Order: sequence, then C-alpha cells, then structure tokens
Amino acid sequence: MSTERIKLPVQRRTILKAGVALGATQVMSPFVIKALGETPVKIGWIDPFTGTYAALGTSQLNGAKMAVGEINKKGGILGRQVQILAEDSAANVGQATEKLNKLVDQEKVDFTAGGVSSAEAAAMSHAANLKSMLYIAVGGHVDTITGTDCYWNTFKLCSDTWMLSEALCATLLKKFGKRWYFCTPDYAWGHFLYKGASTILDQAKGTNLGNAVLPLGATDFTSALIKVQQAKPDVFVVFQSGDDFVNLMKQATQFGMTKTMAFASPLLELEPEAALPVEARTGWGVMEWWWDQPNQPHVKEFVATYQKLYKATPSGRSWLGYAAAHSFALAAEKAKSIKAPKMARAMEGLVLPPEVALEPNNPYYRAGDHQCMITEFVGEVNQKGKYPDLFTVSEELAGEKLAKSPADKGCKMTFPA
Repeated sequence: MSTERIKLPVQRRTILKAGVALGATQVMSPFVIKALGETPVKIGWIDPFTGTYAALGTSQLNGAKMAVGEINKKGGILGRQVQILAEDSAANVGQATEKLNKLVDQEKVDFTAGGVSSAEAAAMSHAANLKSMLYIAVGGHVDTITGTDCYWNTFKLCSDTWMLSEALCATLLKKFGKRWYFCTPDYAWGHFLYKGASTILDQAKGTNLGNAVLPLGATDFTSALIKVQQAKPDVFVVFQSGDDFVNLMKQATQFGMTKTMAFASPLLELEPEAALPVEARTGWGVMEWWWDQPNQPHVKEFVATYQKLYKATPSGRSWLGYAAAHSFALAAEKAKSIKAPKMARAMEGLVLPPEVALEPNNPYYRAGDHQCMITEFVGEVNQKGKYPDLFTVSEELAGEKLAKSPADKGCKMTFPA
C-alpha cells in the first residue's frame, strides 16, 4: 500500500486515497499498515475546504487525522487499521450529498462524518439515513438534526443552536441592556439562532430593534451596519461565522461601531478571531471548546501534539473533529462491530473518556435524540492578547442544563426492524 500525503487547502476532489493513515504519517516515521491483507476501516469525511468555511472545515479534518493516527497506533478499530477518505463540500448542500453518496457507493466507507454549514449537515444526515450509514454531524448546529428530523443513524457532536443561545443570552442580559439588533445569515443556522435568541429576549421583556438577513458569503455589510448604527442598540448580536464574521467585524470597526455598542456571538471561534486585526477583536460569546484549560486532564498534551503536527493551536473545530473520529472507535469497541445499527445502539449514552472529552462535565451522547451534551465556554474576546490567547473564559456551562428535552425538540427516534 502506498502513502499519499496531502497539503491543505485542497481541491474539490478526494484528498485522501485508500492506503493512507492521515495524521499518523506526521506523528511517527512513515506509517505502514502491518496487516497488509486486512481490509481497512474507512471513514468518509465531508467538509468545506474551500469557500467561506474553509478554515473551519480544515480544522475539523485536522483533528480527525490526529485521532486516526492515535487509533491506528493502538491497533485500529477492532484490529483493523483506519483510513480517512475526505471530500470538499464547499459548504454546498448538493455537493455535500453528492460527495457522501460517492464515498458510500464507490469507496465503500464504513462511517461518514463532517459538516460545518448546518444546511449541509442536515442534508448529509438525510442522505446517510437513506443509505443506512452511521453519520456524525461534526459542526452543523441546527436543532432539527437532533430534533424533528432526527434519525437513528445520526449523532451530533456540536451543540444545537438553542444550547448556544441559552448560554449566550443569559450573559448578555446580566451584563448589558435589553435593546438588541441581530444580523443573520440566510440559512438554517442563522434562522434557528435568531428564533432562539429573539425568544429569550422577548421572555426577558427586551426590545428587538431589527434583524438584518444576509446571504451566506456576503462581503458587503454596509447597508445593514448603517441600520444598526441608527438603531443604537445596547448589543449587536452577530450570527455570522467563518469569513463572513471576519468581513462583518472589519467593516463594523471601520464604522466605529465597536466603540459605541457591545458585540456578541453565540459561537466564537479561534480561526476567525485569529484572522481579525486587533482593533476588530471585541465582544462576548460562546466557545464549544478552548485550548487553555489548565485544570482539565490531558488538554495540555493534546494541545502540544496538535501544535507539533500542524504548527497551529487547536480550535473548537479541531476538537470536534478529534472527538468525532474517536467516537467511531469507542462505539465499535463497545458494540464489537462496525455495523451501523449495533454501533448506533452502542453510541447511545456513550460518555467520552477524559483523554477524548478534554473538557469538563463528562460529554456524552444522549440516547433520546443523539445530541452530545458538551460544555459551553462563555467569555470575552481578549483584544490585547496575542494568538492563541484571544479569549477569556468566564463560565463553563454543562450542555445538559441548557438543552431542551428530546420531546420538546420533537425527536421521535425509530430504529430499523
């Protein structure tokens, strides 16, 4: 078997061919699969490596590569080595489902994972269900994936939008006023965040001053920002992510808005913050994982290994990819099988061990809806910090205390006979 090394960013094609144990090649000498006659276990990974979410998708894949290196070093999954076959979705729904079907039908992958855009993650969840294929929605947060459109074969590692809204809004209501203006990307992620946050604001008898709805990939926020300035909110709640978030924050800073109002985001991420100029780094928000947890076991070692591999500090996206890949191995070991129904049953209630969890509150996959109960790190952007010290955690909130129940989310889980 040959080993093909890939450098990101990548083209819109398969970036990892059969025979590669991606990540392991960087941890040790060129990796050789010992049991050459043994069929490897294949993970089909679909994420955006181009477009507005390219940095986030790349980080998710990097985390997964690191995990696969560790899994293979310990003997693989049920004694078989593991490969990642990755495809670029470009955060496009049609392209994501096409690539998932290709990986299942042509490459014969055993499991699938990925997704940064909520729309692509929801579409891949449906496509995987049609194939009876186990799928982990790594970074697509929309509530329906583990709510009204939940499937027996789909598990979601990242938070849902309600959990993020609950974590953020409680802080905003305590620290700032109740006059808010929103800016929403025009797809599932943004609409669900707006629904949750505006509901919480209404319950607190606050004032919703407006909501600027813009397409994914927008580059000019001028007209929206002018309206926000005129409304003079206490808080400007920004739902954009990736490059869209970077562009909005740069333009808001040029308008002088960061000096006249508070900024907030339900999902702050290291990659966009690192891409901002110092003067545009401001606001409060939520991280799903943070690299600086001095009292949490195994985090320091994880960060050091990741930095050695990729010459960068791991982000929440890196951890999500890492935990997702390990989840497959943990479930297979528990089920003593890689068959989807058996693994799905094994994943219900599965608690991530400390060396994978890397955060407090014992993250686990809830049986009723397959939503992982992870920790929300609430805090403030550290404007004076240097990379990677760009965020200061003020609270660590357990996801299970924020999440709606499976029944309230409308999840009715049905397994095949």
